[in-house]
Amino acid sequence: MKNSYESPLSSRYADAEMKYLFSPDKKFRTWRRLWIALAQAEKELGLNITQEQIDEMLQYADDINYDVAEAREKVVRHDVMSHVYAFGQQCPKAEPIIHLGATSCYVGDNTDIIVMTDALKLVRNKLVGVIRVLSKFALQYKDLPTLAFTHFQPAQPTTVGKRATLWIQDLMMDLEDVGYQLSKAKLLGSKGTTGTQASFLELFDGDHSKVKKLDKMIAEKMGYSSCFAVSGQTYSRKLDSQMLAVLSGIAQSAAKFSNDIRLLQHLKEVEEPFEKNQIGSSAMAYKRNPMRSERIASLSRYVIIDSLNPCITEATQWFERTLDDSANKRISVPEAFLAVDGILNLYANVADGLVVYPKVINQHLLRELPFMATENIMMDAVKRGADRQQLHERIRVHSMAASRVIKEEGGENDLLSRIAADPAFGVTFEELQKIVSPEKYVGRAPQQTEEFIAEVVNPFIQKYSFIPEDKPEINL
Repeated sequence: MKNSYESPLSSRYADAEMKYLFSPDKKFRTWRRLWIALAQAEKELGLNITQEQIDEMLQYADDINYDVAEAREKVVRHDVMSHVYAFGQQCPKAEPIIHLGATSCYVGDNTDIIVMTDALKLVRNKLVGVIRVLSKFALQYKDLPTLAFTHFQPAQPTTVGKRATLWIQDLMMDLEDVGYQLSKAKLLGSKGTTGTQASFLELFDGDHSKVKKLDKMIAEKMGYSSCFAVSGQTYSRKLDSQMLAVLSGIAQSAAKFSNDIRLLQHLKEVEEPFEKNQIGSSAMAYKRNPMRSERIASLSRYVIIDSLNPCITEATQWFERTLDDSANKRISVPEAFLAVDGILNLYANVADGLVVYPKVINQHLLRELPFMATENIMMDAVKRGADRQQLHERIRVHSMAASRVIKEEGGENDLLSRIAADPAFGVTFEELQKIVSPEKYVGRAPQQTEEFIAEVVNPFIQKYSFIPEDKPEINL
């Protein structure tokens, strides 16, 4: 529809798999799975529930009569009870025991946890994919010297590959956080109206052990090992804030990468991929704007700010529950996941298609390297018997003069020519060129890159070898 608002996160950025996880169909199918798990567990624990009733529910688990549920909701104004009614219409024998002892949060909150956990697994898979791509890039360019910057001012050289390891390290920290969050995933379970399980204690005639087992059995049937030990009516909204904190961390890492690429593209050293028929600017046909990196930065900013929503929600919940969380989390949680999905698609696309220009990189490096090499030049001259203090003053004078040529006249760095012409140094221009060979000034950058990938990255992501290689497409 072109006459109604549509979220760009859905129409432009996120993949179908992530969008389905937050779809009504996924939610309502999960509700039915939870009702079936509840009925199965209650039957196994001795309640008067028949296998025939459960089989009837299983028959319609994925055949949701949406028209009935929607019509009922217009009458009763309650989404959960509308779907209980619709399920009961399909399962007349099971109708009396559907949702037995449960509250709305039994299906609502457990489903939210299941969806977020599934979504975080998808995020994990894409994170691994980006790390794999960047690792190949880092190793490919581990030996290519480039000018490093502090404060965006020329500093000591590094290598293109070593710089990429900094991006990878951020993502590795994010992947650790994702892994930790997944490792402690648990459901709300069946806690009742205020979390006391009073309704279930009544159903089981005061048998505490059966009520306790009910939680664990439901969790296992839904693929989880445990439930929260205690709760109010809802699971603690702290979980939402923790989930989005992880997503915010990924957004921060991606934004840092995108900013570096945008700066490098300005320098014409590294560019994001640019397709054959892509238009960079509506006015300036020659331009190749870093549009994908800018989109990463834009979506990342949204996620970072959005992550404050569940923080405030958690902080303002009253006692066993208030409903001021509901409308907010319906928006803030799905949109954070959809945005991060789009961010990681873009990140993988840009990282996989980075274009490196070694000659421009070398040109920029050689323009600054003579200043950085002056200590080495001076030490070589001292070894041949020169006076260090005298040479230090000569270096200072020549450096100031060369800097003046660059800044005031727009000329090239002629520091090496000035030193070669100064008899105090006793060195030729050719000898100086050997001294300022860029490879001599990158320290352990190539070795650090190799060691980091071999000793840190590869062993860590080896446990994710079950995740297939993928090249995500970007929509627009």
